[in-house]
Amino acid sequence: SGEVFFRGKAGERFCVRNSGAHAVVEGVGDHGCEYMTGGRVVILGDTGRNFAAGMSGGVAYVYDPKNQFESRCNPEMVGLERVETAEEEEAVRAMIEKHRRFTGSAVAKEVLENWSTALPHFVKVYPHDYKRVIEEQAKAAEQVEEAAAAAAM
Repeated sequence: SGEVFFRGKAGERFCVRNSGAHAVVEGVGDHGCEYMTGGRVVILGDTGRNFAAGMSGGVAYVYDPKNQFESRCNPEMVGLERVETAEEEEAVRAMIEKHRRFTGSAVAKEVLENWSTALPHFVKVYPHDYKRVIEEQAKAAEQVEEAAAAAAM
């Protein structure tokens, strides 16, 4: 758990085995988010090869204006998506705002000042099994709410 903000590029294996921390960094070397099981990571720059190998939980958001990330990601256990909901967009933006505030990052400043054009360049890295569990939990919660509403009638 906790938060960390790094101005600049991290080396290899950034956030390996992360199980709950939230992190923002301006690039990573090879094997980023390897074996990650939880938490949320925002990467505001390039990644090395084999990103997300063995990633089973958590979510990473990679800013990819050059459209190069897909070839650097290990797709065995993850899918690549876009930021889809307003809630998710706000969470990513809030992490980047904190990063800017705590580090004075020029990269974060530029992304935030151009948010509407930058947002479509974020790739959401979402482990298949983790996504399935989240969807099942949401469906179960919905069924409980429906049952409670029916019982109240």
